[in-house]
Amino acid sequence: MARPRTPLLDRERIAATALQLVEEQGEFSVPQIARALGVQTGSVYHHVDGRAGVVELVRELVCDRIAGETLDLEPWDRALEAWARSYRAAFAASPQVIPLLMTTPVRAPRVLAQYERAVAMLLAAGFARGRVMPLLTALENLVLGSALDLAAPEAMWEPSPDTPLLAQALTAVGPGRADAAFDLGLAAFLTYARTLRGEPA
Repeated sequence: MARPRTPLLDRERIAATALQLVEEQGEFSVPQIARALGVQTGSVYHHVDGRAGVVELVRELVCDRIAGETLDLEPWDRALEAWARSYRAAFAASPQVIPLLMTTPVRAPRVLAQYERAVAMLLAAGFARGRVMPLLTALENLVLGSALDLAAPEAMWEPSPDTPLLAQALTAVGPGRADAAFDLGLAAFLTYARTLRGEPA
């Protein structure tokens, strides 16, 4: 029998199928991926290192949406802001993956390479080595929390007659609550980060 021109299975198809399952049901299993692709479960394992390997493929697929070239912008705070906005947009498109990806260690080479780039940028900007990972982690917390917020209902609070001040505050903010909150948080983060730059190593 002639071999098919297009392989039935490859890492890209596995990643895309796993991501689709996570977006639909918040989780995936390797047998589910196999069924969706019309292959045996064992065939999937020929291409990935177990379930953890699939998680890393999904991580790379989502993180490939982040514009890594933003880290080359100058000055450093412009680069960090642009990277954060791109990062948020990437995960806002698939917020269901956040709990999955944020509870497993990052091993995907392309994702690690992007963090290496971010670390190099902050070091070159004059940040002390001990400040770099707390800064990146804090920024990631802000970004991912906001990506989840974008997936939430616009009206997250339902004021009662006993909470008139809350009702007034919600009315005052208008539409785009999640965007306004992210802009505020990012501005505050960058303002504080500027105070840390140039500290002794």
